[in-house]
Amino acid sequence: GLSPSRVRRWFKKTHGMTFHAYSRARRLGAALGRVQDGEGVSRAAFEVGYDSLSGFQEAFRRYFGDAPTVVSGARVAHVARLATPLGPMLAATTDDRVHLVEFIDRRGLQAQIRRVGRRSRLVFTPGSTRLTDALQAQLGEYFEGTRRSFDLPLAPAGSDFQASVWEALLAIPYGETRSYADIAKSVGRPAAVRAVGSANGANALAVIIPCHRVVRADGSLSGYGGGVWRKRRLLELEQATLEGQSPAEH
Repeated sequence: GLSPSRVRRWFKKTHGMTFHAYSRARRLGAALGRVQDGEGVSRAAFEVGYDSLSGFQEAFRRYFGDAPTVVSGARVAHVARLATPLGPMLAATTDDRVHLVEFIDRRGLQAQIRRVGRRSRLVFTPGSTRLTDALQAQLGEYFEGTRRSFDLPLAPAGSDFQASVWEALLAIPYGETRSYADIAKSVGRPAAVRAVGSANGANALAVIIPCHRVVRADGSLSGYGGGVWRKRRLLELEQATLEGQSPAEH
């Protein structure tokens, strides 16, 4: 059989946290759900297994950043890890929207999560929704070369300008690229090339909103939150699919 230490290593690698931390986060998320449904804080704490109200409040504040009565106004986004050929991704979904999809080793991931949470008034807890399963299935089809666009309800979190850039990214055809200057012109701000680059970097829905299709004016690849090597692989995958090759063979 498997040794306990091997199981612990597998669990941490798969979920990004220890089993104890995962269990605690799930309990706190369940308690928050009860409070949001109108249950008192004390009862919610005891119902999810806390013997001490003060211990619960301390754990809650440490995890969510504030007291239950303050956080109860926010929506809960369930966070799950998704497997892809380019490494695991982190997905945050509510029952009706996909809020975040990022490679787990993305540069500045924690700051990105905080930004999305702040703009969309979300708190995050481990778990999944029906959209998690749909997202995993559609990502699988994309990496197999059988899907060229995504059919998911998205909730991009950004300014009006950023939203206009992300809409322009969604309009880039599969397997093609555009320069930052092209995107700036398409949103009516031809001089805002640097701002377009910043908006591209702020995209929290990697692959789904295809910021990997934006390149320098000379066609070379520039920064990508998940790593330039992934940007290259994503573009190669799309090109291989257009040429009738299997992504696995490319």
